[in-house]
Amino acid sequence: MKNTKDRHAIRILAAAAFLMVLHGVTTSAAERESGASDCRPLDGLTFICGLSVPEDVVNVGSTGLVLASGHRAPGHLYLINPATGTVQELIQGSAFRQQHDRKRYPACPGPLNLKSFDVHGMSIAETSRNHFSIFTTSHGEREATEIYELDLDRGTPVLTWTGCVPLQQEGYFNSVVRLPDGGFVVTRMRDARVATSSVAPGAISGRLFEWHPGGELKALAGTELSLPNGIEVSDDGRYLFVAASGSRELVRFDLRATPLGKSTLSLPFHPDNVHWDSQGRLIVAGPNFAPGSCTGSNCPSGWTVGETDPALLTFTRLGGASGMPSMARASAAIRVGKEIWVANNEDRIARFTPP
Repeated sequence: MKNTKDRHAIRILAAAAFLMVLHGVTTSAAERESGASDCRPLDGLTFICGLSVPEDVVNVGSTGLVLASGHRAPGHLYLINPATGTVQELIQGSAFRQQHDRKRYPACPGPLNLKSFDVHGMSIAETSRNHFSIFTTSHGEREATEIYELDLDRGTPVLTWTGCVPLQQEGYFNSVVRLPDGGFVVTRMRDARVATSSVAPGAISGRLFEWHPGGELKALAGTELSLPNGIEVSDDGRYLFVAASGSRELVRFDLRATPLGKSTLSLPFHPDNVHWDSQGRLIVAGPNFAPGSCTGSNCPSGWTVGETDPALLTFTRLGGASGMPSMARASAAIRVGKEIWVANNEDRIARFTPP
């Protein structure tokens, strides 16, 4: 009888948790940690747990808030308040709207299927005070760049999906960067039928594509790379910075040069995402994956976070770990105040203060 009651209680708690997410209820750190497998501080790190594959993370302008992706269907976008530790789900909840701008995105087949998509790489820009444009890469029912608007000018944040730009359906696209004209550049990491692990070290597997309003998706000549991953653009639009995971490089493309200018910085790890910080440096994160020391997708291979000077192309290590299963698939990092926040392909974001 006791076991039956216990199972009934578990079902009630699970149903309550689902309803909280469905209606956009904000959860506290204590509530999330109570459901996490092990969210205790470890080796100088504290964690935000209970997230669904927070593969990418970005600062929300100067608001002090943080946005994290949910790279597993059904897709998520998490708005995190570092001051309070609270997390709000923006897509799978009452704060979400779908209003297709057919004039701007005429090739988009229609609204999101909320059960069959995910949120992979992200790019955010403040279009006016407390209003943000968010571009993401997405897989599932369609391979596309999805576009949203985030309104923080009210008491409750409101996220509105406004359209999409379909990408090549046979490709696997990873990250995206929004351009000043409302266009974007996106990284086609590899063919969808090719596993990342099957790409030989340094082998060319993908390239960059660009899209501008009123135009079509086009390949950028001269941008062939080994597993092109994270991407950023300089404020003046001249330089693109791309993490080439397969060759362990950060690549800088000069878009004003003919042919396209290319410079590289070798890194001591496999870079994943790359993001600007408020000091004008690029924060890069990724797994170490030392050859011969790691097998399987969740091996404790360790990870690295560092900053690069975009002009000199130099690298400084900020932190990392030699082995930590819960963070083995570290994928992105940003500065949040005095801390570094590290996202990964598991269930958490790590936080630490660099020396």
